[in-house]
Amino acid sequence: MDAILSVFSFIQGLGVSVMMPILLTILGCCFGAGFGKSLRAGLTVGIGFIGLNLVINSLLGTTLAPAASDMVARFGLSLTTVDVGWPAAAAIAMGSNVGMLIIPLGLVVNIVMLLTNTTQTVDVDIWDYWHFAFTGALVAIVTDNIMMGFAAAIINMIIIMVLGDYTAPLVEESLSMPGVSLPHGFTTAYAPIAMLFNWILDKIPGIRDIDVNTDMLQEKFGVFGEPMIIGTVIGLVIGVLAGYDVTGVLQLAVSLGAVLVLIPRMASLLMEGLLPVSDAASDFVEKRFSNRGKIYIGLDSAVGVGHPVTLAISFVLVPLCIFLAVLLPGNTVLPFADLAVIPWMFVLITPCVHNNGFRGIIIGIIVLAIGLYIATDLAPLITTAAANVQFDMGGAAQISSICDGANPLTWVIVRASSFLGIAGLGITGVIAIILALWNRKRILKEAAELHEAEAAEESAN
Repeated sequence: MDAILSVFSFIQGLGVSVMMPILLTILGCCFGAGFGKSLRAGLTVGIGFIGLNLVINSLLGTTLAPAASDMVARFGLSLTTVDVGWPAAAAIAMGSNVGMLIIPLGLVVNIVMLLTNTTQTVDVDIWDYWHFAFTGALVAIVTDNIMMGFAAAIINMIIIMVLGDYTAPLVEESLSMPGVSLPHGFTTAYAPIAMLFNWILDKIPGIRDIDVNTDMLQEKFGVFGEPMIIGTVIGLVIGVLAGYDVTGVLQLAVSLGAVLVLIPRMASLLMEGLLPVSDAASDFVEKRFSNRGKIYIGLDSAVGVGHPVTLAISFVLVPLCIFLAVLLPGNTVLPFADLAVIPWMFVLITPCVHNNGFRGIIIGIIVLAIGLYIATDLAPLITTAAANVQFDMGGAAQISSICDGANPLTWVIVRASSFLGIAGLGITGVIAIILALWNRKRILKEAAELHEAEAAEESAN
């Protein structure tokens, strides 16, 4: 067992930019794309991730988050629970008993779901399995039962895989990413909330007719409606609110303008690498498994962060999140370390609202408010989980995070287990099974319709 754990620990330590080329090369060869083509595709994706991380960490991480933090200091805001950020949350999750086995466990769950036609996604984003481990670790604490922790992680993954399949057509349409799904434990958990409130907004006269998107802005304002100009203007506003001098304001403005240009470029590089493997997977399935429908490659939601609407929403809501934290009665979490990952919350919200920036902001405010309350409620459990793995909390009495401490799916599974014990976990398990069976029915129907359309086309020819 120690040897197995060491192997998976080594794999995890290689990081996404190294393991993604290896995994995609293997997948491409298995799907018949050929070694050379698969290797080139894998390396292109790896390079794309390096570029994406450079832009996110160097521009978003070192400009937007500090500016928001300076706003905190300038306006004298203070709350009692420390936001330690996603790296800390991931370390806590992977250091738990559930986390030590989450990668092999996640791979088994994905394979079983593929074989039973309950998912269409080959989830190669194995590093983000930590989101499932995070849920499992908290359930293990509230139930004092490690097996229930493993069960919670599996339930979480099954639900996310189904949601990843269901939202994949929206990802293809909105983000221009054919053959890609986003079964991301954090991002995808917000999709049902976005769908619900988008449906509600559809029912409100007047509101339902408001549509603000980058295409409309460019059409009305020309060059001043382009993403780089929008990012620059938002950067100017945030810089002024943060109390920066002229130099600081201008540097922030240009940096945020650059983000709206560079991240989409990196995302397009990712897609250049993924398309050969995705096409090969589709051909492979079509030839050998006519009843399985389309196959998606499951990726980290970072590939969708660069959508202009998503970034514009994020630039507006990151500083607003801090004021929400202060204004919401009962909230104790001051967003800090995870301010830079707030865009990940909106990656699937943008497709769900069909790129409507107005609806994205409305739903984003709702999501942030819900998330802050969840992060507050889970803070004692997250603090206990950190203590269990001897995580250094830097003297903080209580810690939490936006990612994954504000995750609504994690909260539902944890609180169901907390209030009802094994019965609560059983209820969430039944829901997961129902969703998986519904997904299977949808997949088979989609495959049958596709097969009939192809047969009709052949007959016509």
